[in-house]
Amino acid sequence: SSRPQKLPTRDEELFQMQIRDKAFFHDSSVIPDGAEISSYLFRDTPKRYFFVVEEDNTPLAVTVTPCDAPLEWKLSVQELPEEASGEGSGEPEPLEQQKQQITNEEGTELFSYKGNDVEYFVSSSSPSGLYQLDLLSTEKDTHFKVYATTTPESDQPYPELPYDPRIDVTSLGRTTVTLAWKPSPTASLLKQPIQYCIVINKEHNFKSLCAVEAKLSSDDAFMMAPKPGLDFSPFDFAHFGFPSDNNSGKERGFLKPSSKFGRQTSSKPRVDLHKVCVGNKNIFTVSDLKPDTQYYFDMFAVNTNTNMSTAYVGTFARTKEEAKQKTVELKDGKVTDVFIKRKGAKFLRFAPVSSHQKVTFSVHSCLDAVQIQVRRDGKLLLSQNVEGVRQFQLRGKAKAKYLIRLKGSKKGASMLKVLATTRPNKQSFPSLPEDTRIKAFDKLRTCSSVTVAWLGTQERNKFCIYKREVDDNYNEEQKKREQNQCLGPDTRKKSEKVLCKYFHSQNIQKAVTTETVRGLQPGKSYLMDVYVIGHGGHSVRYQSKLVKTRKFC
Repeated sequence: SSRPQKLPTRDEELFQMQIRDKAFFHDSSVIPDGAEISSYLFRDTPKRYFFVVEEDNTPLAVTVTPCDAPLEWKLSVQELPEEASGEGSGEPEPLEQQKQQITNEEGTELFSYKGNDVEYFVSSSSPSGLYQLDLLSTEKDTHFKVYATTTPESDQPYPELPYDPRIDVTSLGRTTVTLAWKPSPTASLLKQPIQYCIVINKEHNFKSLCAVEAKLSSDDAFMMAPKPGLDFSPFDFAHFGFPSDNNSGKERGFLKPSSKFGRQTSSKPRVDLHKVCVGNKNIFTVSDLKPDTQYYFDMFAVNTNTNMSTAYVGTFARTKEEAKQKTVELKDGKVTDVFIKRKGAKFLRFAPVSSHQKVTFSVHSCLDAVQIQVRRDGKLLLSQNVEGVRQFQLRGKAKAKYLIRLKGSKKGASMLKVLATTRPNKQSFPSLPEDTRIKAFDKLRTCSSVTVAWLGTQERNKFCIYKREVDDNYNEEQKKREQNQCLGPDTRKKSEKVLCKYFHSQNIQKAVTTETVRGLQPGKSYLMDVYVIGHGGHSVRYQSKLVKTRKFC
């Protein structure tokens, strides 16, 4: 091993010889140009690699992939010893002599990183010199990969990600999750052989494929790709740590794991982690999952020519719960939070324990309008659309049971707060005017203040006004997305609070109040919010108002 050794260059003949002779680089401190190397770090034991760039203004790309632990790494460059620059005559010096000449000098640091992401150093014009890459793992012994090239434009060994590199969950069931993703341009445009590998586990997402393979045992590292006709039957989850009927594989046509995969290893516990490669498909359904369980999904595009991979942005999803009793019991005088998915429905049940003359239902729809139906002992008493806060008072009946059906909006998910009570004086919801808009007086605008007004009711309530500076391009669509009326003042920053005051008027025509908000910046946009807070502490937000101060006064 003490023989003279030339630093690897992109001399194609020499390079091909070096690639064929894998032992040439194994445990060597030399990084070849244009080939990925895998190596190992002991904890708290630094490792140093070298490579040479022979000419100035050379493109350079270095990629470091941590596998199962975060790394600290640094790339620096030093001038080549004169004899090693390639300009002198005769044989190049042995590598050890070259390293000894530069080890005592501190090079110029080009880049450093600490973490477990796949990180890159890319330069379109690098100086000639002897480059050194220092790596350290302070957490544990770990694997890693390094790739360096002086021809990054033509090499492109890693598959390119599409403009949207996310994995989409297109369908969610109690035991299945369907994933879809956009194809890699390396496959669709450059026509290179790309296959996609999906990784499923219950702990966390992975940043790289080598992190996955470090977690898997060598027995579990690869699975067969699905065969034609067996689409959406990825694998037998009996080997994934999940309970499974003995004959379920036969019934549903699961792929049979290879004998190597099926072999049980008693030396260590099995990992709830699985990888399956699905060829060039862009949609895949994972089946035989547990209900009401969160899973993490990662997807990697693998260039089958180079065996190098790129990670898409991972995702996670919780499978649906097993079908349970769908009716929610309401307690007298207690506010219940209800969530309804888009176009979905929820059933609530109210069974007063004592005799009663009247029943009051209060509904606060936080987002879009919802439909409410109330039946007493099967008879329909009420069917209306509800937007904002509404109160319904119905005649009571001894031992009556009320069934409330809430139907969600077609636009999106719905959130509600529902209160049922037989005691009319026990109201958690504040009374509201029919018009919950905030009015801004344009003529009263100044460079540092705006004046707003809103309607009240005959009932004395507490009103709190808040302001928030927003960008000039803030629009109605953004305002609509934030218009969750159930979010109270407790979710706001203290610095956004203007004031709180009590207000009411027996004459409903005069139940209006104004407020001048001062201390604003010239030419800035602000979002004004008014909250009305009921006796039970429950708050309702009026419709937000976008205002802008004058720029010049």
